[in-house]
Parts: sequence; structure tokens; C-alpha cells
Amino acid sequence: MDPTEAGAISAAELSAALLMLEDPTPGDPDAGYDVAVELERQAVALGDDDLIARARFVRAVMLQRTGEIARAARQLHEVQHWAVEHDDRRLQARTHLGLANIERLSGNTAKCLEHSLSAVELLDETATPHMQIWHRSTLADALAENGDMAAARPRFRQAEALARELCLWTQLGMVLNNWACSEYEAGEIPRAREVARRMQDHAVAHGLDLGPGPLDTIGAIQIESGEYAQAERTMLVCIAQHEAGHIDNAGQLAEYLLNLSRAQRGLGATDRAQLSLDSARERCIERDLHGLLVRVHQEQAELHAARGEYAEAYAMQKTFFAAHEELLTQQQQANALTRHARFETAEAREEAQQFREQARRDPLTGLRNRRYLDEELPALVAADPDLSVAIVDIDHFKRINDTLAHEVGDRVLVRVAELLDTGLATVAATGFAARLGGEEFLLVLPLTPVAAAAAKLDAIRRAVADHDWHETTNGLPVTVSIGVAAASVSAPRSHTAALHAADRNLYLAKQTGRNRVVPGPA
Repeated sequence: MDPTEAGAISAAELSAALLMLEDPTPGDPDAGYDVAVELERQAVALGDDDLIARARFVRAVMLQRTGEIARAARQLHEVQHWAVEHDDRRLQARTHLGLANIERLSGNTAKCLEHSLSAVELLDETATPHMQIWHRSTLADALAENGDMAAARPRFRQAEALARELCLWTQLGMVLNNWACSEYEAGEIPRAREVARRMQDHAVAHGLDLGPGPLDTIGAIQIESGEYAQAERTMLVCIAQHEAGHIDNAGQLAEYLLNLSRAQRGLGATDRAQLSLDSARERCIERDLHGLLVRVHQEQAELHAARGEYAEAYAMQKTFFAAHEELLTQQQQANALTRHARFETAEAREEAQQFREQARRDPLTGLRNRRYLDEELPALVAADPDLSVAIVDIDHFKRINDTLAHEVGDRVLVRVAELLDTGLATVAATGFAARLGGEEFLLVLPLTPVAAAAAKLDAIRRAVADHDWHETTNGLPVTVSIGVAAASVSAPRSHTAALHAADRNLYLAKQTGRNRVVPGPA
């Protein structure tokens, strides 16, 4: 169902609709843009910032595919900034891939490679199967475009293996097409023909039609092999499919027209070749495709030479070299900006991580806090049946605050926290201490059954009681009571049940005289 026809939809339905556009197969980008705008409107109505950012990403991708490269780049950078601020790795990976495609269309292969690398580095368990395949394939493309086919081939093989393993046959065809195209661009024509043959065999085996992209690859290989008549037929079918609505992105039609012109020049049909090349040039200028326009200049020089127009060929060759040098200069400047931007992004990511770490620590004592426990303790309890937890309470803490003032109470809290943390590191190196709030703390002891935990915790209890408190409290004693419980206190194991049991045992320690450890059942 078209989400724009469904009225108000839930967040889950909106997320599913966005995923259909985020993991796309080629389609009409204008229609995709309209859907993305409507999905963004509904995300705003829901007040869901994550869905809003995803909808804006899709909108930017559709803009790129329709040829609005500058607008798409601006929007992708805005979404990427949001994704970094909110530590959304999946959206960061997607935006890097989108920016890689924009840099490729602009002819900046070095910057395309940087974004492609970042896109793969950010893949984690949240990445979809499409991302796992396509991001690796795009990295392979970028490596090939930067002249490193030796590094590209293993990535192509990995993407191919993933697609076969997951039975994603459309994606497999796309990977094989890109691989064949990269081999062709590298001048490895026998390898290109072999991969293209596998692509064609795969299409037949799975009942898939070869779209404009694969046909363009086959046509280019045919041109390089001197099969000009076959290549012209292939490219005419390719362009007809594109015009019938099999649209990939804005740069492709100019590429198809350029290859058609090359095939027609090979046939000696220079008039037809000139018409095709003029159309390619118009498309490049209209869509701001600098890298492809440089290749059009080069083909124009070849076409002049084929006609015997040597003066014109020489002049066009000069134009080609000038455009090529300008493109290299732009790439160098862009690379410098990219390095600066990557440095700033790394700083932002590090700062975000610091904020996240701060949010999971108690500001007074520096110990872990309740938020950290809520995030980490459930998994620890589920994974370790021998884990023990202990709730520690400072005895008569109200008396310390009332008698000596809250500033002294804070110093006592800080010092007790240090003693607990230091003592725990000695008896349970992989454990941690946290402040639950007020004068209560939690100690977590992995791989330590309750009986052993009680003995170790009693040593920590004694260390607190034996500490010289004279300088801090003017001699007023400070002791702690501790209740201990096993992770296996309930079946199935539950961190909530373990904490409740430890709290009950702490109450018993208080009721039976304080300054003691009370364990639960072993």
C-alpha cells in the first residue's frame, strides 16, 4: 500500500515505509521524492525525530537521483550532522554512502573513497542485509575508481558471497554489474567479459531482466572488444529502457549517450555519433556532472580526429586537458576540506561519546549510576549464573549530615565510593561499583557465587570501618551494611529479582545491628 494513501500511520508503519525507500531498487526518483516528502510530513506530525531524519535522508537521495546534486549534498550533510549528534550509526553509514555517490558523480574519486570507507566502517548489527551488501560493493567501486583493483576485488567477492548467502538476487545482479564495469574501467577486458557473462547467466537463471545499467556495462565491453554494431544495438536498447522509466540516477543517461557515441564512432557513423555526444554534453552541463563532462571533451577530440578535423581535434584536446587539470585542482581542494571535516566529525563523535559516558556516571563520586545499571546489568545477569550483586548502605548517614553538615556528608560519600571501588577491584577485577542514590551503592561481582562474594565483601566492609575518618568526620565512625544476593535467585534469572533480594538482605543487616554483611541463599 502506498503510505501516502493511508492517512495517519503509526511510527512502526512509517518506519517500514521508509525502509522500503532506504533499501531501494531502481525506480522513479520523482515519485520517490513525493513519497519521502509525505513521509516526512507524517513523521513531523508524530513528533519522532528519528523518523524525521530518516525521511529527510530519503528526500536527499531522491534529489541526487533527479540531478539536484547541490541540494542533495546540503541535505545529506545536515542529516549526517544530526546522526553524529545522536550516535545513529546506521543513518551515518547511509549518509556517507549518499555523499560517496554525489562525489562520484562530481568526479571526485578520492572523496568518494573516503565516504565509502566511512560507510563500511559504520556498519554494525543495525545494518540491513541490503546495506551489508551494497556498502561493501560501493567501497569496491570507489577503490577501483582510485586505481586499486587488487583491493577492490576482495570487496566485490565479499558482497557477491553475502548476496548469494541471503538469496538477494537483484542485489547480486547489481554487484556483478558494478564489478564488471570496474574491471572494464581498469582495462581488464577479459576479466570484465567473464564477470559480465556471469551476470547474464545469473539473470537468466533467476528470471531477471537486464536493466539500463547492466546493458551499459555490456555495451562498453563490446566497444572495447571492437564489436561496434552489437554495442550500438545494446546502447539503443539501454537508452530506450531508461526513457521508458527504468531510471537509476541523474548521471546515467549522459553515460549511456557517451557510450552510444563511442559505438557509433567505431562504426564510422560520425554524424550519429555527434548527435549522441551533443546530447551527452547537454546532460552533463544541465546536471553539473564535471567528471563525465571531461570524458565528453575527450570523446569530442576523438570524433574530430575520426573525421579528419585535426585542428578541431587539437583544440578540443586542449580543452580536455584544461578541464582535467581543473578537476584535479577541485579534487585537491575538496580533499583538504574533507580532511578538515573528518577531523571535526571525529571530534564531534568523541565529544558525543564523552557526553554519553558522563550521563552514565554519578557526578559526585565518579562511580557508575542508575542509568548505567539499567543498560548493562540485565545482560550481565542473563549471561552469568554465578554473578552476585550487593547493595551497600552507609550506617547512620543522616546523623553525619545533621551533625557535621552536608558538605562533610558529600566528602564521606566520595571517600566511601573510593574505598568500595578500590576494594572491589582487588577482589573482583571484572566487577564494578555504582551509586544508586543517596547513601546507597551497588557492587557487582561477576563469576562469584554468593558465599565467596560475602567473604570478599566482608573484607571491603572492614576496610571502610577501619579507615581513619578523623580528618573527614572529626572522629565520628563510618560503617556500612551490605546485603548480597545471587543472580540465580529467580528462575529465569532477573536483575530486578536479584536487586530485590539484595535489598531484603540489606534490611536484615540493618535490623541485626548494622556494620555487617548478610548474604542470601548460595
